[in-house]
Amino acid sequence: MSLRLVLRSGLVAAGIVTGMLLLTPAPAGAGEAPVYTGFLSNLAVNGYDPVAYFKEGRPVEGTADYTLEYKGAEWRFASAENREAFRQNPEHYAPQYGGYCAWAVAQGSTAKGDPLNWRIVNDKLYLNYNAEIQTRWQKDAAKNIQSADRNWPRIIE
Repeated sequence: MSLRLVLRSGLVAAGIVTGMLLLTPAPAGAGEAPVYTGFLSNLAVNGYDPVAYFKEGRPVEGTADYTLEYKGAEWRFASAENREAFRQNPEHYAPQYGGYCAWAVAQGSTAKGDPLNWRIVNDKLYLNYNAEIQTRWQKDAAKNIQSADRNWPRIIE
């Protein structure tokens, strides 16, 4: 076996391991950032306007024209009015669990929250990883919210 083949095999194996690590949810107590922003990004909710879910009942992309910083992340809004509403009451409009997947947090882990897979339950915004996970989460949303509420403080410590 040549040195080149060994190196190439090692790089492929390292790439596979790295990819697996990126796809594996973090365990509770991993010290996650309080707001999910994705890899190499500082945008909360992937740049979507969190106020729009409540006002328009749908995801609306924010714009760089209307931003503010909250909990170390940049939040974007579709209008100055929405930005001001968030500024006045960020705890109301920000997605629960910092925008991480509500199902993953209920399981004691974290995963990205997808702004297109969302629900408002009891006037709170929840994001999920994808449509399949959201369906699973919604089967017993109340129980999953209780579990996630218990797990969340440990996850961000």
